[in-house]
Amino acid sequence: MSEKSIEDLPGVGPTTAEKLKEAGYRDLMSLAVASPSDLAEVAEIGEGTAIKIINAARKEADIGGFETGDTILERRKLVGKLTSGAKALDDLLGGGFETQAISEVYGEFGSGKTQIAHQLAVTVQLPRKEGGLEGQVVMIDTENTFRPERILQMATAFDLDPKETLQNIRVARAFNSHHQMLLAEKIAEMAKDTPIRLVIVDSLTAHFRAEFVGRGALADRQQKLNTHMHNLLRIADIHNAVILVTNQVQAKPDTFFGDPTRPIGGHIVGHTATFRLYMRKSKGDKRIARLVDSPNLPDGEAVFSVTKDGIRD
Repeated sequence: MSEKSIEDLPGVGPTTAEKLKEAGYRDLMSLAVASPSDLAEVAEIGEGTAIKIINAARKEADIGGFETGDTILERRKLVGKLTSGAKALDDLLGGGFETQAISEVYGEFGSGKTQIAHQLAVTVQLPRKEGGLEGQVVMIDTENTFRPERILQMATAFDLDPKETLQNIRVARAFNSHHQMLLAEKIAEMAKDTPIRLVIVDSLTAHFRAEFVGRGALADRQQKLNTHMHNLLRIADIHNAVILVTNQVQAKPDTFFGDPTRPIGGHIVGHTATFRLYMRKSKGDKRIARLVDSPNLPDGEAVFSVTKDGIRD
């Protein structure tokens, strides 16, 4: 990246720069990959001016090029695996939850989504030889589901200092979808100075689902979800972090009864998430996880338990 800021670009004055930053365009790269119509709308400028700004940003920013397969293979060696606490679930995921990727966990209430989120917030702090990533956690909580008492139970079970474990977890309540997106941008800033190895969004779609109602709002909702997901993916890539998002489900439109197995968010969430896990309840404390989508792993299922100590086989 060039050391130039967006204020240095032709056509970007102080007022325009402020509007761009408020809309999430904080660096040259974000401008270089923007669409002229989006930029023109948020900055209240003509589309011709927006095109000039984008072209100038592309000249200054390192937008990348093509790489050979062996170069990508070398970079893939940096990918870490984060244990869930249950070997069966880790094996389903090829060794654990992967860094540089978004893992989506969806299912009905009580299926174990938030339990997995709490568990990963603990195990990410373990040494690498024990399946951890020796890092800290940031959680965007949209439904007031974070429970520090649960972290204390899980930390104790792994012989971690409970107080220190909680201090390594930063939680922010998101009160609407716009606030949620701003918090994701703030995480990108925090990660420059803090060893963040896990970002949790619980849940990803709750605010979007509540605020954008009806077919008329669908396109706007999907566009914002797309921006939000790609911001999270960028954090994963740059900081070699695990991104875990939980998602809600809805009944299939052609069925009145039966198991609701369709996640919210449509193709935007489906295509952007690297791994998709469908969770469902079984007898007692047992849960079943099904790997629905992965770029390199076969579909399969794993059975695990939600116990007082956390996620276990």
